[in-house]
Amino acid sequence: MSYRIIVFLLISSVGYAQNSELANRYFFQGEYDKAAVLYKKLYEENKIRRVYFKQLLSCYQLTNRFDDATALVNSHRATFPDQAYIDIEIGYNLELQGKKNEAIPYYEKALKSVEKIPSSGYLIGGTFTENHLLDYALKTYQLAMELDSTLNYHSYIAVIYGEKAEIENMFNTYLDMIEKNENYFATVQRYVGRFVTEDNQDKHNILFRNLILKRLQRNPIASWNKLLSWLYMQQHEFDKALIQEIALHKRQETDLTRISQLGVIAFNNNDFTTSKKGFTYIIKHTQDPYLILTANLYLLKSDSALATNKKDLEEVNKKFEEILNAYNYNPSTVEIQIAYADFLTFKNDAPTKAADILKGTLNKTTNDLQRGFIKMKLADILVYQNKFNEALINYAQIQTQLKNSTLAQTARFKVAQTSYFKGDFKWALTQLKVLKKSTSQLIANDALELHLLISDNIVGDTIHDALKSYAKADLLAFQNKNQAAVDTLSGLLKRFRGRSIEDESLFKRATLYRKLKQYELAEADYLAIIALNQEDILIDDAYFNLGDLYENHLNDLEKAKEMYQKIIFDFASSIYLVDARKRYRKLRGDVIK
Repeated sequence: MSYRIIVFLLISSVGYAQNSELANRYFFQGEYDKAAVLYKKLYEENKIRRVYFKQLLSCYQLTNRFDDATALVNSHRATFPDQAYIDIEIGYNLELQGKKNEAIPYYEKALKSVEKIPSSGYLIGGTFTENHLLDYALKTYQLAMELDSTLNYHSYIAVIYGEKAEIENMFNTYLDMIEKNENYFATVQRYVGRFVTEDNQDKHNILFRNLILKRLQRNPIASWNKLLSWLYMQQHEFDKALIQEIALHKRQETDLTRISQLGVIAFNNNDFTTSKKGFTYIIKHTQDPYLILTANLYLLKSDSALATNKKDLEEVNKKFEEILNAYNYNPSTVEIQIAYADFLTFKNDAPTKAADILKGTLNKTTNDLQRGFIKMKLADILVYQNKFNEALINYAQIQTQLKNSTLAQTARFKVAQTSYFKGDFKWALTQLKVLKKSTSQLIANDALELHLLISDNIVGDTIHDALKSYAKADLLAFQNKNQAAVDTLSGLLKRFRGRSIEDESLFKRATLYRKLKQYELAEADYLAIIALNQEDILIDDAYFNLGDLYENHLNDLEKAKEMYQKIIFDFASSIYLVDARKRYRKLRGDVIK
């Protein structure tokens, strides 16, 4: 092939692609006449490309050019006489003109063609679906599968049921897919996830659970336990999920990775009791060194989180020492050492011992990521000791050594937070401005929250006295010196009453009162926020936390219902809406059937 021919073909190919792209752009912008000109040219040059025929036909139909549409379908039929899907297009074109009775025979003819070639069900069913003829599409897929058992159109049928709002049929179809082939589990999980919520009393959640339970009784395959576990996890009912996972393990003696993952998720959602149950089960049923270390790590972290008195703390400290003496201070126990350092510093007020442990480990490990985590905790300990400049150096080293990683972004946030603790608010804002676009949603949210706090409270205050006092209280809270933080906030509220920082101070103090189990004082602060301004950004936080106080600590269930009801009716966009609805229904005595 000559050079000129090659160049000509390349230019033609590029022009063809550009015309297609431009036609698509016109179509999706609703400029159907312009799109039709281009699609007509593309169709005439390549009639075998069904997409050009379909888009050109749609342009004619959307602009009521039915004579052109009729001429097009007839011409296409003449070119491709054996293509049964064209009958659907002819019929639908008639129906759009109000000639439904004339259209039906064409639909029936296309449907009947599937009896001869069941595998054509894919194209015929798809064409019916494209033209919103869902009942015919359903019949097509079902007929094809009846005639040929090797065909699997369950996913298309499920989508159609979803569009028809026949949710039970949709769920059953997805479950049929798994019953036929358990490899469809992830696919079903993904699609069903669009219909279930965190609310365990949502009608779709209840329906899906009941359908799984029926199948579990009839045919106890592993996937039903897995699906139930997954559903309970969506609903944050980790204890119920664990029951399913343990039942599954006892039946199949599979590896314990799923239970380990569930234990971590439960821990991260502050369900320490379930986390402990899961990891205790793992230790009893495995010899895998990695799983045993992971289990011990989360058991220790859970015990640390639950420790409330000196005796508890001594017991947790003893357990840490026993595990580390058994497995040694080496790279394999880095996570346990970091957890121990955190416990020593923030629970036992022993930062020097904690830092010595981590410095020793840092000298023994060469793994960059492990070193990053160790340095992060070391820097946190330095902040605890008010050694801000040294902490900033460590955070900066993590950013340099692990560029673009999530850990590096966390370190950058810590730089901003430490600068804020120091009172260097402008530098903190500079860092936070970048972090608001972080790829980690959690970091981005934390950055946005701190950015708003600083920016809202430095306007009109050249010496930033109020914000400095709040930052001091925030630092004391970070250091787990909760009573000192409360005292600082109380002084702030006396000095700066009526300033923009008042609501944040009240909310922060209420949070600390709860940690100190001074629930009546926390109640008073939440009520004060509500009294300040009904348009305040913290108002739904106050109502939800009041509801939780009344429900779980002050034993006033009627007031709890009142607070949750306030969120349900007045704060429809609140992040607490689902949880408030769930709790309200529970207190009202709704029964899940």
